[in-house]
Amino acid sequence: MRNRPLALIPLFVSSLCLVYLLRLSAHDTRYLVPAVAVVVVTLMPALLARRRMRRVLKSGDVHGVLRAWQQAMDRVPHAETMAPLMIATAYASNGWLDAARMALSRAVKGPAWDAAREQRLFIETLLCTFEGENQAALAKAEELQTLPLPTSGMFLRRRITQLRQGVLSLVRAFAHQSDASDEKHLARAAAASPIVHWAMRYAEAIVAIDHGERDRARALIASAPEWPQQSAFASFHAELMGKLGGAIG
Repeated sequence: MRNRPLALIPLFVSSLCLVYLLRLSAHDTRYLVPAVAVVVVTLMPALLARRRMRRVLKSGDVHGVLRAWQQAMDRVPHAETMAPLMIATAYASNGWLDAARMALSRAVKGPAWDAAREQRLFIETLLCTFEGENQAALAKAEELQTLPLPTSGMFLRRRITQLRQGVLSLVRAFAHQSDASDEKHLARAAAASPIVHWAMRYAEAIVAIDHGERDRARALIASAPEWPQQSAFASFHAELMGKLGGAIG
């Protein structure tokens, strides 16, 4: 936080240049080109970094995700609690159940433990779902819906809501109790939080199979990575392909 003002200096200078160029452009259109160039130079690095991060989170490569998160874990407040929870999130979201539980057990139950209730519920819901504990998973997913939302940040509130709804739909999908709204919630959750991309995709495929949409189910998992045996997704994929009558890739 102490370095944050210094980090904002390039953005502040770029914004001033852009405002100045736009004012000049109002009188002379030749200044439109440099104005556009300033916008591209200012925004492109962040957009490319965001795109790279989304690609890593959707890759199914847990170790790649953890490498991408390493700097954040090094800087996160109450790292003794939050860093293991981040590690558990990466493992659970990619089906590494034993590794996720081990990471969760390492989180220190200090001041941040209660504050991280939402993240812990999220992890525990995924683990219970993938382990076939449907009733426990449903209870945790429903509790997740009752937690208060942030008081500010419209986009953050929407993203959290979409992820919560997606987790509840995921639980219902794995329990073969999905309803008409679940496919939409699963797709929105995957878009809102790429780390759960494949968890939501497999849930969508289950819903599609349950509703007799075999081609849709096949398309949903056609580009799935080759999961290691440590991941429950390896067995999920094999089971789904058995129901669909063939292997993909």
